[in-house]
Amino acid sequence: MKIAVIGTGYVGLVTGTCFAEVGIEVVCIDVNKNKIENLKKGILPIYEPGLEEMVIKNFNEKRLKFSTDLSKSIKDCDVAFIAVGTPPGEDGSADLKYVIEVATQIGENMNSYGIIVTKSTVPVGTAEKVKNAIKTALKNRNIKISFDVASNPEFLKEGAAIEDFMKPDRIVVGVENKRAEEIMRKLYKPFLMNGHPIIFMDIPSAEMTKYAANAMLATKISFMNDIANLCEILGADVNNVRLGIGSDPRIGHKFIYPGIGYGGSCFPKDVKALIKSASDNNYRMKILESVESVNEFQKSVIFEKIKKHYKNLKNKKFAIWGLSFKPKTDDMREAPSLVIIKKLLNEGAKLSVFDPVAMKEAKHSLKNTVDFAKSKYEAINGADALIIVTEWHEFRSPDFKEIYKNLNDKVIFDGRNIYEPREMKDLGFIYYSIGRK
Repeated sequence: MKIAVIGTGYVGLVTGTCFAEVGIEVVCIDVNKNKIENLKKGILPIYEPGLEEMVIKNFNEKRLKFSTDLSKSIKDCDVAFIAVGTPPGEDGSADLKYVIEVATQIGENMNSYGIIVTKSTVPVGTAEKVKNAIKTALKNRNIKISFDVASNPEFLKEGAAIEDFMKPDRIVVGVENKRAEEIMRKLYKPFLMNGHPIIFMDIPSAEMTKYAANAMLATKISFMNDIANLCEILGADVNNVRLGIGSDPRIGHKFIYPGIGYGGSCFPKDVKALIKSASDNNYRMKILESVESVNEFQKSVIFEKIKKHYKNLKNKKFAIWGLSFKPKTDDMREAPSLVIIKKLLNEGAKLSVFDPVAMKEAKHSLKNTVDFAKSKYEAINGADALIIVTEWHEFRSPDFKEIYKNLNDKVIFDGRNIYEPREMKDLGFIYYSIGRK
């Protein structure tokens, strides 16, 4: 079986590489010539643990190819995955421009039956638009070629994408007929050997499943952050509350860790898109509107603690540990760090920042507005206080004597609750966290 993956961003590159890993012949296509040439050299546009080694191995073994030529690459492919970006518009809706452009190009170049699969996160009804774009292109060629469309949303966690693809919790596929179902089942057979489920359904339901999943996870995060803020007011400890409710199997322990809000490429975009999709159909997603509101508020919580402690922030120097929206990724899209940094700079503060992986991305976003430290300890030299923004493992057990020696005011603002309040007090720090005394 041969497949094409159009788009070599996070989803496309992981998808193509993992299919190649199980022996399928894959060509990954992108319009960005520089990106394609870099991929041929083993230089990746994203950071994802384990991905670089897998790309290089499968490229060298000629199962994974990279190309800018869609017209040549799409011919004779059994399945074509559309994995291009769907950036949010100003009104929160998903911009389908690139998806439809690719569908049109496929229609202009396909020469035999194939399945065109939307892998990008797209609103309900997108597969129908893809189908119509291909039909129009075929009609303009005055040619009849049968094809099917399918929806196969991804459920990849940044930082654990390889594991998620190779050992999926579930594979969701929306199809219109048995022929498409059987081909997609054959394609995913290598990933089903250990009992991982594949769930077939109608296409609109598959498209909705992705949005509903991310919206539910975002809801759990915002709910817990709201509870954390109330715990702090009432004198309760949100960590104890989290353990208490997480022990209920109906709730579970995942995604109920309080902090400073969610970010990244999925949750913010998908929540907005689902709210907009409902609005377009004269319905209000009241819970999700609140989820979004709580999340925006939560990104400022640690700043408000800093402001309350210092009153005047002008010329105060802060060390920031963690810039990516979560550990094990360099992704800074919608990262809480950007909100905190902007607010501190607006108050006249000086910042020294460090992240184990995201420094290159940070330099694109922050330019010369902050100092970029070479290590976590360099960041705290001469700083008045330390701010923990991302819970990287290497921040969990630092040398507190080193921190104490270098911090002017011995103050730590922990936005991820990775330290224990009593221990911090015993070490001589003034310690602020989320939802705890």
